[in-house]
Amino acid sequence: MNKLSQGAKIAIFAGIAVVVFLGVFLGITLTKDMGKTEEQINSEKVEQQLNNLMDDITVENRTPRKAAVSDTDILTEKEELPSIDTYPLTVEGTGQINVEIFSSPEKAGTGTDGWLNKIAEDFNNEAYLVDGKTISVSVRSVSSGPALDYIKSGKYVPQAITPSNEFWGSMITAGGVKAELIEKKLCGNVAGILLSNAKYKTMIDKYGSVNMKTVSEATASGDLMMGYTNPFVSSTGLNFLINTLYTYDSGNLLSEKAVEGFKNFQENVPLVSYNTLQMRKAAESGSLDAMVMEYQQYVNDAVLQSNYKFTAFGVRHDNPLYGLGALTKDEKEVLQKFAEYCKTTEAQKYASECGFNQKEKYISELPDDIPGNTLLQAQKLYKENKNSGRPIVAVFVADVSGSMDGEPINSLRTSLINSMQYISKDNYVGLISYNNKVYVNLPIAKFDLNQQAYFKGAVQDLSVAGQTATNDALAVAIDMVNKAMEEVPDAKPMIFLLSDGQQNVGHSLNEIEGLIRQYQIPIHTIGYNESIDSLEIISNINEAVIIKANNEDIVYKLKSLFNSEM
Repeated sequence: MNKLSQGAKIAIFAGIAVVVFLGVFLGITLTKDMGKTEEQINSEKVEQQLNNLMDDITVENRTPRKAAVSDTDILTEKEELPSIDTYPLTVEGTGQINVEIFSSPEKAGTGTDGWLNKIAEDFNNEAYLVDGKTISVSVRSVSSGPALDYIKSGKYVPQAITPSNEFWGSMITAGGVKAELIEKKLCGNVAGILLSNAKYKTMIDKYGSVNMKTVSEATASGDLMMGYTNPFVSSTGLNFLINTLYTYDSGNLLSEKAVEGFKNFQENVPLVSYNTLQMRKAAESGSLDAMVMEYQQYVNDAVLQSNYKFTAFGVRHDNPLYGLGALTKDEKEVLQKFAEYCKTTEAQKYASECGFNQKEKYISELPDDIPGNTLLQAQKLYKENKNSGRPIVAVFVADVSGSMDGEPINSLRTSLINSMQYISKDNYVGLISYNNKVYVNLPIAKFDLNQQAYFKGAVQDLSVAGQTATNDALAVAIDMVNKAMEEVPDAKPMIFLLSDGQQNVGHSLNEIEGLIRQYQIPIHTIGYNESIDSLEIISNINEAVIIKANNEDIVYKLKSLFNSEM
């Protein structure tokens, strides 16, 4: 056999090396995921995707500055509230004696939600007289929570209010404003728990019945994914909170026993929603088995009736009418005449057509004389215990593009600094801002007095310029939250995005949507002075809140959001 040339030997050795390399490479590739679950494999892929994005995003770390935190940072309740014109009149009376009525939205809206508006218009057209003067009523649709805040702060006090239930009348009185019951029931309604058909059957099979006691037991044990609305804003949400506390201690809603029971219950509640719309979307996505709603809304929705069973709970929602403050004799007479008009056969017939007066036999097990101060304390108890001792890791993401110049950025600074008082000191908070680039203004840390001082300084130092790289900023926020969660693994992650415009530079939403979904971080979005479709898409991925705010109401809306979430 002829000896191989030097070149041939090199070629053979090179071929062997390639074969060995390919064998090793294929071996590693084929075996690197052995023993891993599909979830672990997907998690690693998403983590690599996030790392690749981070390598491609320009991030600038800002040096945070401390600013003294003082009581002067805190707006009064009156200052937090926007102008009452934020809630326009739905009926405007023109009589010589006119009384204004705050109404809960389910009866001062449109269509089947417009019962009170039609009755008010019909009443005004009657041209009734009191002491020879024409009379009328005006109606303003305001949710019960904001209505309470306007009234007890003195920012705006109408002559009357008709909330969904009597809790709010008691709370108004406890807030120092006289609330005289003119009529206990303008039209009948009840609050209820909506259980999916399948879950209703499961509850009957396992617990024998569906009521507040069994719902509380099933939720606390993890058998039921229950959602309810913010008890600072919603009558149904407040009713549900009070019933839950009552279930654990009927003798004292604020006792240690009631609080511990509520904590156990709340630990398995996936969602306390900012509003009914958010709660419905969560239910439609399959992440909730049950939610709360008034019967009038349920009965007017064929889809809900097909897919959910309704079980009444709590105090009745009979839409009482209260006169507020020091009414004149004539104003009180106008309210009495209007209440009588609402109770006429014709008005009640129309109420029934709108879905009211359908559950007239229901009687509440709750006492009807719960003091207003107890109700206010229950709201505070909810705020302090809604996370069952788990801290929150949150990053605020502030749009500082050029369009935010002037009043928008000033209002944003004011709202964020004022909102510090509504963030629990046990939570972990950071701040980033963005335009063309992303800026880490404040790394995540426990929101103690030191972090509050840095947070205030970072917010004060926000400056505006450039374009809008929203999705780049969200990728950075996700990365920050993930790293912080390694230090606080039991925490609940959240991101709050405040933006006034569509993204126009940086990575696309398609590039980060999978990240948001995989990491399951709720991204609450505040569309500032604009209705932004992309923000709604972002919030809907993990059932978070979408809010439209403006210079006037951003402070109050952030307060409401943080009371619900932080």
